Formats: sequence, structure tokens, C-alpha cells
Amino acid sequence: MSQSHSSDNRTTEGRGLPRPLAVRGDIDPFIVMDVLRTANEMQVRGEDVVHMEVGQPGTPAPRLVIEAAHAALDASSLGYTDALGLPELRAKIAAYYRARYAVEVPAERVVVTAGSSAAFVLAFLALLETGARVAIPTPGYPCYRHILSALGVEAVSLETSSEGRWSPTPELLTAENARKQLDALLLASPANPTGTMLVGDALQRIVEACEALNIWFISDEIYHGLDYTEASKTALAYSDRAIVINSFSKYFSMTGWRIGWMVVPQQLVRPIERLAQNLYICAPAISQHAALAAFDATEELEANKAVYRANRDLLLEELPKAGFREILPADGAFYLYADVRHMTNDSAVLARQVLEQTGVAATPGTDFDTGRGAHYLRFCYAGTTQRMEEAALRLVTWSKTKR
Repeated sequence: MSQSHSSDNRTTEGRGLPRPLAVRGDIDPFIVMDVLRTANEMQVRGEDVVHMEVGQPGTPAPRLVIEAAHAALDASSLGYTDALGLPELRAKIAAYYRARYAVEVPAERVVVTAGSSAAFVLAFLALLETGARVAIPTPGYPCYRHILSALGVEAVSLETSSEGRWSPTPELLTAENARKQLDALLLASPANPTGTMLVGDALQRIVEACEALNIWFISDEIYHGLDYTEASKTALAYSDRAIVINSFSKYFSMTGWRIGWMVVPQQLVRPIERLAQNLYICAPAISQHAALAAFDATEELEANKAVYRANRDLLLEELPKAGFREILPADGAFYLYADVRHMTNDSAVLARQVLEQTGVAATPGTDFDTGRGAHYLRFCYAGTTQRMEEAALRLVTWSKTKR
């Protein structure tokens, strides 16, 4: 009588897995994607859902970008590019910094990546050893801490407040570093999920604090261009040591094209190139060719931004009527972060109720803040104004049934 696997503890069917799974895969889910899946399932059943959960433009890529993609399909074999990106795209990005920020960035320091997500992985691998400590303002983009966790790096929460416009301060950073040495600070301005920005000289003060503490500063500038109160500033205006990450996803409406970039100090170019060669080979060639036209589509992109601004103003007027009264007006991006503690102690339950009862999909704050997020909901207003009006009407009507 043959002996099978009765002596081991494997529980999967067939031969099972050869050994336990690596712990680096045991990270928290990206909750907004779970909400999106549920919302999509409702749509498959024929229900009308207003998507205010996932942070992506409701507009397609600019017309010039699509035309450039067609031209590339006709004229190019679209093989591998240099791991650092098409030289002409790197030059275009460098020119963008000159035109937009009056900052000189050598094209040699620009790295084209498969979206900003790949840029974060490359930056973390190039800068941080296992066990390193990276400060991240909370609430913040959840994938920062999830990627760091998968790489064996500690994400250290810098707890910000609505009274402080959800922005970290040099004092907060210095205090945490004094408690235990930090290796880097990572932040976004405009920020996700709050939409707030480091205004005035706040960004410069943070950059200078990082240099004084001798820690890396990683600036997520993915929402640059989507600013409503004052123009976004790049960390490169204050330091050549800063690592800046950006993308064509948000302002340029190219989320699914998976194309982004980073600007790094000269000494990091070759290490990041080696990592990119081995991990990704290169960013998608079709997207790189298409992105060459993105910087010439300003008129269309600014028209999109005007829609976001109108949506923001509409929701700041209407959401309080639905009970979402505590919202800090957003400086940029396309999010509103609403305090719902007077409505629930569990924003995940509230988000599910709102979706099921109104067809409006929003993201629970627990995605962005594991401690206080149960008291917040994030609404993305990147859809059409018509859909935002529909969402507001549904939410106001729903709130009347709860009184």
C-alpha cells in the first residue's frame, strides 16, 4: 500500500505546494481595488454604479497621445527600448521641468518606468536595505507601506491631522528620527487621500529637514498639474538629492498605459538602470512613444482639469447636505476626505451600505490610515460632472432616509 502525503501538513489539492509561501506576499490588500471589484460585479448584474472609489480620470488619454500611439504602431516594431527609456522621452521630461518649474534637470537623470508603481519599487530597492525605516505621513497612499513591507522595510507612520491640513512638519519628522534613526521620508503633495498640498514654504522646509537629518527624501509628485489653490512645487527646486516620482496616469489621463518616470541623483542612475534591466527590461514601448505627445496636449488636459475643479466645487456644496459635513477643501488631486465619525465607527461598513443602497462607490479610510481610517471616507471626483451630480442626488436622498 503506497504512502502518499499523510505525514506532511500540506492542505492544497494534488501534490500541493513544496514549502510554505514567502511572508513577503502576506501584505494587506489594496482595499479600493476590492471595492472596485464589488462595484463592477453590481454593474454586471445590471445596476448603475457611480464610481467614486478608484483614483483615475474619467477621461481618455488626450487625442494627440492616441494619434501618436497609432503612428507608432504603423511605423515601429515596438521592440525593447533602453532600460532607462527612450532618449527622446527622457529629453521631453527634462524640458518639462524647465518649462513648468524653471528647474534644470539633465535628461541623463530621468528614468522612464512602468507607471509610478515600478518607480517606487526601483527607488526602494536602490536606497533601502532590509530593516530600513521610512517615514510616511498618515493618512496616505496604502501601497507605499505595502510595497515596503514586501521588501522587508519598516513603514513608520507620521500621524498628521486635519487641523494641520494633513501635512507633516519638520518638527514631526525630527522627533521621530530622534526616537529611532530614519532612512527616508516619502510623501505626496498634492496628497492622496486628502487632496491637500504643502503650501507656501512647507515643502522647502521638509526637504531641508531631510538634508539636515541626512535621510533620503522621496517626493511623490504624481498629482502635479491637478492643483486648484496654488501651483505645485517640485522638490527638485530645493535639492539635487531628492528622488522625484511622477506619472502620466493622473494629469495626463493615461492610467492604463502604465507609464511614469523618476528623477534621481546622478549616482543612482546606474544602480537603478541595472535594477530596471533585470526586473522590467523597459517600460512599454507603445506607451513611451505615445507619451512623447502628452506634453503637447495642454489645452485638452486643462479642460479636463476644469471639469475636476467644477466637480470639487459641486461636491463641497452638496456632500454636507448628505451628512458629510467635515471635509477639508482639497488643494489638488481629485479627492475629498470626509470625516464620518458622527455616522459610523466603521467606514468599511458605511462604504458597503452606501454602495448597496445608493450605487455610489466610495473608499473607506482604513485603506489610507489603519488607525483612524474607520472614521473617514474618500470620494474621488474624477468622473464627469453629470455623474457627480447624480452621485450627490443619490447621497442626499439616501441621507434623508437615515434621519
